[in-house]
Amino acid sequence: MSNQRRTLSFTESVNHMADRAFEVLTIDPGIATAIKACTATLEVNFPVEINGKIEVFTGWRSVHSSHRLPSKGGIRYATIVDKDEVEALAALMTYKCAIVDVPFGGSKGGLLIDPGRYNRDDMQKITRRFARELIRKGFLSPATNVPAPDMGTGEREMAWIADTYKHLHPEDVNYTGCVTGKPVAHGGIRGRAEATGRGVVYVMREFFRHLDCVVKAGFTGALSGKRVVIQGLGNVGYHAAKLLQEEDGCLITSIIEKDGALFKEAGLDIQAINDYIVEHKTIIGYPDAHFVADGKKLLEMDCDILIPAAMEGQITPDNAGRIKAALIVEAANGPITFEADEILRRRGITILPDAYVNAGGVTVSYFEWVRNLAHIRFGRMERRYDEMRGGHMLSAIQSMTEQPIPEWIQKELVQGADELDLVRSGLDDTMRLSFQQIKAVFDSNDKVSDYRTASYVVAIDKISRSYLDIGVY
Repeated sequence: MSNQRRTLSFTESVNHMADRAFEVLTIDPGIATAIKACTATLEVNFPVEINGKIEVFTGWRSVHSSHRLPSKGGIRYATIVDKDEVEALAALMTYKCAIVDVPFGGSKGGLLIDPGRYNRDDMQKITRRFARELIRKGFLSPATNVPAPDMGTGEREMAWIADTYKHLHPEDVNYTGCVTGKPVAHGGIRGRAEATGRGVVYVMREFFRHLDCVVKAGFTGALSGKRVVIQGLGNVGYHAAKLLQEEDGCLITSIIEKDGALFKEAGLDIQAINDYIVEHKTIIGYPDAHFVADGKKLLEMDCDILIPAAMEGQITPDNAGRIKAALIVEAANGPITFEADEILRRRGITILPDAYVNAGGVTVSYFEWVRNLAHIRFGRMERRYDEMRGGHMLSAIQSMTEQPIPEWIQKELVQGADELDLVRSGLDDTMRLSFQQIKAVFDSNDKVSDYRTASYVVAIDKISRSYLDIGVY
């Protein structure tokens, strides 16, 4: 008989993390089981003709909770997708929406595919067929289940899905709300592509506004100058890294990708690396940094802040004991396993958890969905009025002081907020207020010793009250 310990599945890992919060809240075990359980999971197998041959694809869409509608969550295209992963991610979406007060249930979808093997026309055929399967079986609509981009998908796929829904339901005037993350020209919202990465940065800024949090994590001073290692320079990692470097003065010392890692003690040029990846499809050969073939080893390098922004299960019991970062900011979903989280907690490493940190995407998806149902862009009615009021204020100040007002102040006073300004403002406010709720639980409950448990307490308290109010139990 083998003595090797069984590795927890992704779903089990998420559930164990939630169990800590159930214990703190002393919720009845039956109710806890009901909250953790997925409502429904659809598996579809469908054929598509590719280059004269029939290929059969497998996809999933899981609804974890419909206590609020619609249920919300991305669709990923990857070779690692399976039922367990989709259900775990759906559960995370339920908790994530509750933490940031977005009135959605949790859902997630995935297609088992390597997008790199297919050209644009093939991907369109596959995506539209997958969308039809979900729509016809009631797992995609503006009212009940709204996907968004995830790993391997983006604006292009969301536009195809929305158009497919429109053709199947031409009577639905709210058809653009059936997905979020669409191109702006097709009902999307400005700021959605950057939302998750920008949300990560807003979280870090709020954390460093609280001196007691900073000291407890072993830091002094502000966010500026901190040495940061980022795993994954995809959409989330790129926007987070670029903002941290250009606006917050952080030193990005390492970027870890699937084909290796780049290291430079004096700091990497994020934009230059991204441009190189776009051109060469790899970081190999990038000239202005030291290349490390075993990139994952750099998760263990000495740094102030580690941001895993790639995929789940990157920090495990095998490497958790060697992590040197004082602060881990989980930009990916589930990058730390439950077992590794236990090790890191015992070591006193501060972790800002995924269910909160990467909620910027669903927050701005909520703004986009509301915009689609309202059929008007944010700022359209009030922008010029605000500019006029600013002009009147400027004139009043000048007449009272008889002093010239600097040009930059004039510009700030007179300029009305456009949609992107409002989206960023709403995202910043959401991430800041959510951290303050989490911190309040962390500070006031002696049973809570980490931010992950505090986040789950915030989420589960809201979900359980919602269930009680509508009479689910």
